Amino acid sequence: MSNFIDYVKIHCRSGRGGQGSRYMRREKYVAQGGPAGGDGGRGGHIIFRGNAQLWTLLHLKYKKHIKAEHGEPGGKNQMTGKEGEDVIMEVPLGTVIKDADTGEFIAEIKEDQETMILIEGGKGGRGNVHFKSATNQAPQYAQPGLPEKEAWFILELKVLADVGLVGFPNAGKSTLLSVVSAAKPEIANYPFTTLTPNLGIVSYRDFKSFIMADIPGIIEGAHEGKGLGLRFLRHIERNALLLFMVPADADDIHKEYDILVNELVQYNPDLADKPRILAISKSDMLDDELKAEIQKDLPEIPYLFISSVAQHGLTELKDLIWSKLND
Repeated sequence: MSNFIDYVKIHCRSGRGGQGSRYMRREKYVAQGGPAGGDGGRGGHIIFRGNAQLWTLLHLKYKKHIKAEHGEPGGKNQMTGKEGEDVIMEVPLGTVIKDADTGEFIAEIKEDQETMILIEGGKGGRGNVHFKSATNQAPQYAQPGLPEKEAWFILELKVLADVGLVGFPNAGKSTLLSVVSAAKPEIANYPFTTLTPNLGIVSYRDFKSFIMADIPGIIEGAHEGKGLGLRFLRHIERNALLLFMVPADADDIHKEYDILVNELVQYNPDLADKPRILAISKSDMLDDELKAEIQKDLPEIPYLFISSVAQHGLTELKDLIWSKLND
């Protein structure tokens, strides 16, 4: 089973606030000491925190119910009850939180150590000391704490990478990633070899580097959920640059590129504004004459002929990627 989990559904419950105290002060030489009840403690929050060292939601897959502690009741002599302990859940950067019932977007964790309170704990009730007045010197009333809150949430992970590889199955994305980085994705000649996004750190000149993500292959109709569909299209949203890959032996390179772009834009129109590069893979089978013929009908974006197996054009590709990332 893969350790890469990018979708979980969890139930979260904050802590309820502690009851305020109705304590009346009683001392040997003070017959009517008056109210001295303390406030109840706040219930624990459910808090999410970004952690740059995490890359999967696997640690939450088997933790369906998350509960914070309840606040403790107020004590005598105006002592405030102990607050319920918060629960802090660490998640990878790029985690999107949605309401499970409505699908409504709630938040996205983008920065390391970024924190957000998903559900606040209930406030503690006020003790009877707060209700003393000129007409009521000995109030027997104290507030109950506010109740806990609970809800189901969906967590979706969007892979954070500088470059996202976009192409149909068997376009050579995994092979490219394995050659230019230390990543070892599964590679075979059948559709959907890549079932999870693979990340690789690509070394560049002068000890620079960038992160490349191999997104599972798209098919026509992916934005409607066909193939691996919506499950992986969301990972493309977080990439700074999209590297489209179409094999040199495709029947119509321009048409294949247009289908890929259409799937992305149908899924999220904002993807139309992402910078793009086209890599024509498996180009070691082409001679100069064939390349010239192909160039006559290519989309008007930067393109390169590459071969991962023969390692042709890879240095030029990295130069172009670095240039685009730093525009």
